[in-house]
Amino acid sequence: MQKLYGVIGYPVGHSMSPIMHNDAFERLNLEGYYHAFEIVPDKFQTAIEGLKALDIAGFNVTIPYKVKIMEHLDEIDPLAKEIGAVNTVVNEKGRFIGYNTDGEGYVTSLLSTLNKRDLTECTVLIIGAGGAARAIYFTLATYKQPPKQIDLCNRTPAKAEELIADNPAEIGSASLSIEEAEASLAKYDIIINTTSVGMHPSTDASPLRLDYLKKGALVSDIIYNPLETKLLKEAKSRGAMIHNGIGMFVMQGALAFEKWTNQRPYIEAMEEIILKKLEHKKEE
Repeated sequence: MQKLYGVIGYPVGHSMSPIMHNDAFERLNLEGYYHAFEIVPDKFQTAIEGLKALDIAGFNVTIPYKVKIMEHLDEIDPLAKEIGAVNTVVNEKGRFIGYNTDGEGYVTSLLSTLNKRDLTECTVLIIGAGGAARAIYFTLATYKQPPKQIDLCNRTPAKAEELIADNPAEIGSASLSIEEAEASLAKYDIIINTTSVGMHPSTDASPLRLDYLKKGALVSDIIYNPLETKLLKEAKSRGAMIHNGIGMFVMQGALAFEKWTNQRPYIEAMEEIILKKLEHKKEE
């Protein structure tokens, strides 16, 4: 009998998770089916009770329910609790356990781009102070071999200061305004945009000027539509390495899949499916 998996959110019709996960089940000959469940806010509790009644084997959580889902779980992983958001739920013999694979998925993808470059020798700048910034910042800071410094810049520096104060790890961090970050860009080896600035359809926008970009720096953007944002295009033109959001999306999904099934999916196949889907959307 097929096990049921899925993603909950509102809206969720645009999600590419179903095609990615259902292909992974097929490739590994696993009896599983992944479905997108669009839940309107005033029906959230009833919907979650319904999923539990169906004995759903696991599900992903996307906007706007990554925080709200936490009060409906039996257990929450310590890092997810620190981040304050859950994006993956696993049904373990009727107990629903929450995890956050966003940060780990991002860091795994980032490290594959860095190749053998030592993360511990890197100074990192994170742009933004929202949920994605929190997941990436806390995961990097608590990583077994963390960067030597992680600074945050935000249009409202007070929000970055709050994030630094909440950080569970002991790591050097400073809060900067956008202007301060632009002026001191030459000190950063890795720059990570966690905001939505530059996402389709506002592709002419960039969160930061790169006038003082360090030679050999890596510029990363968690956006994957478009694959190359204005920020990444400019970084590329200045000779920097670039890293888009496809890796984070695929890896967070792969980590969730592994938690549900105890099997590692084919990462390359997952990435290829998403790239094809994005290319198809571009042609529509």
